[in-house]
This record gives sequence, structure tokens and C-alpha cells, in this order.
Amino acid sequence: MPKNTEKSRPAYHQSYEIIRDMILQGDIPRGTKIVEEKLAAELGVSRTPIRESIRKLEQEGLIAGKMVINPSEKDLRNTFQVRMLLEGHAARSAATYLHESELQALLECVRIGRTGELEEIMKANEKFHEIIVQASNNPFMIDIIDRMQSIIYLFRRTVVYYNRPFLIDEHENIYEAIKARAGDQAEELMKQHLQADLDFCLHLIC
Repeated sequence: MPKNTEKSRPAYHQSYEIIRDMILQGDIPRGTKIVEEKLAAELGVSRTPIRESIRKLEQEGLIAGKMVINPSEKDLRNTFQVRMLLEGHAARSAATYLHESELQALLECVRIGRTGELEEIMKANEKFHEIIVQASNNPFMIDIIDRMQSIIYLFRRTVVYYNRPFLIDEHENIYEAIKARAGDQAEELMKQHLQADLDFCLHLIC
């Protein structure tokens, strides 16, 4: 995802996050028909940001035909299979291309993961993976991952909120492999890390 500040984010982004969270938390149940006018009134915004939010959620697979869907276990496994391949490759690329400042940013994410408050840890988790994905320098790969952001967010929230064991240890191990320029190891560790996320979340939500 692009490295934006709050001020530079698209105007619809807040609406998107609210609607996404309402879907993932079950406040908008699966099978519900999405009505732009109703959501705009509830959120106190115009229909334009609602329309843009719905378009993004359709790209991410949470809405289809103006109806809320609920990803099946197969959908989640398929999504993560793609994510393991892409982020594994990105971790290998990071071991070659990341500069010292980016390595320091990864290490800071690990530090916050061990010491931060819940929302800080969420953001550090997101930034850790974002830095590595950007290291691929492949806009097509980055776009594919961006289209999976709702599913990724669902898993990220679950592993952080439910304090998945060894989550930050795994981040630190990935960081150490990237710092050592050990591409094979970084790729394998990333794949193992994402598989552990998948297994943990499926146990809780399926």
C-alpha cells in the first residue's frame, strides 16, 4: 500500500474503513444488500465517497453485485496461498534491495510490536509487511496484494487482538534474515509466518 500520511489519503478512505469494519465485524451481515443512500445517511457523508468505498470493497472481494459476501475457508486459503507466494518473493527481494533506513524501519516495527499499545502494534504490523512488499519494486505484484487488503486486514486484526504466539518473534527472524541478505531464508520465513497466521485465524473464525 502507498506510504501516505493521513492528510494525503483519499477523501473516501475513512468511509471505506468504516464500511469494511462493519462488514468484518458482522454489523452488516453477509447477504445484506448495500444501499448507497442509506450508508451515506448513516455515515453523514455524500454518496460519492460511499460509491468509491463500495468499488474498492468489490475489488477486495467483500462485496459482489452490491451484496455483502462472506469469504469461505477455501477463499481464505486461496488468498493466503497467493499472499505467501508474493510476499515470500518480496522478502527475498528485500534481502537484496532494502537500504539501511528501511532496515531500521523494520526493526522499529519489531520494537513497537513488543512494547506498543494494541493499535500501535496493528499499525506496526501493517508497516512491516508494507515495507517488504514495496521492496519487490513490482507494481503488478503490489497491486495484487492491495486488492486483498480487506482479507489481509481481517487476519492482521485477528492475530494482533488475540495475541498470536510468536508473531513478533517471527517478524524479528524475518528482519534478521533480510539484514543478513539471506534471500532464501527470508522467503521461507515469510511463508512460514503467513501460514502460521492462516492456521491461527482459521482455528478462531471458521
